[in-house]
Amino acid sequence: MNPTPRIAVVTGAGTGIGRAAALALLRDGYSVVLAGRRAEPLQQVADESGAGARARVVPTDVADADAVQALFDQAVAAFGRVDLVFNNAGIGAPPVALEDLTLAQWRQVVDINLTGMFLCIQQAFRVMKAQSPRGGRIINNGSISAHAPRPNSIPYTATKHAVTGLTRSASLDGRKYDIAVGQIDVGNAATEMAQRMATGVPQAHGAIAAEPLMDVEVVGQSVLYMANLPLSANVLFHTVMATKMPFVGRG
Repeated sequence: MNPTPRIAVVTGAGTGIGRAAALALLRDGYSVVLAGRRAEPLQQVADESGAGARARVVPTDVADADAVQALFDQAVAAFGRVDLVFNNAGIGAPPVALEDLTLAQWRQVVDINLTGMFLCIQQAFRVMKAQSPRGGRIINNGSISAHAPRPNSIPYTATKHAVTGLTRSASLDGRKYDIAVGQIDVGNAATEMAQRMATGVPQAHGAIAAEPLMDVEVVGQSVLYMANLPLSANVLFHTVMATKMPFVGRG
């Protein structure tokens, strides 16, 4: 455990990958601001961690610019600075045919997955470039969908491809402020969202097939590895996936 205080903000921290990452950071000695739309699962993570005052619950809708500013204001007020942001909050749309997707469904995914991530990056930049010592690290959750789509997933896939653009641009723009920006792309972690893969999901060639899953704790450890690098080094893109998932291949 590093004795130097380290302050993290994790969005979507109440469930799944965000929960696993938040717990990994807390166990490593970080103070973590747990952000998400629902207070109850965030508080459950805080209680489970046993971290006491190092875990702070801040219910936040990342698609709301004022709420995101309040999140970072509270992080700084509570802990004095922000060293790490894990930009994890995201949603998918119902798996319907592209032509049947509603504009409201499209906009909801874009608002949270893309605009929400931009708002968190923007606030992180404002805090990290002004604090002393200057700088920090931002890790964006891109997903395997940042590389290849699943059937009937156009809003999720489009936003995750766009996250790669956010990562590259923010990595470039953050250099002058000692802000390192990277992306983790996760494939088939065993979360509530991905559990359906164990029983069967549509494949590119039209069949329904079960897919292997990996323990979500592996993702938490991957985030922790990226987080603990010195700011002189950066993992720009990190892919961690179930070894036998059908990601690489043809068909």
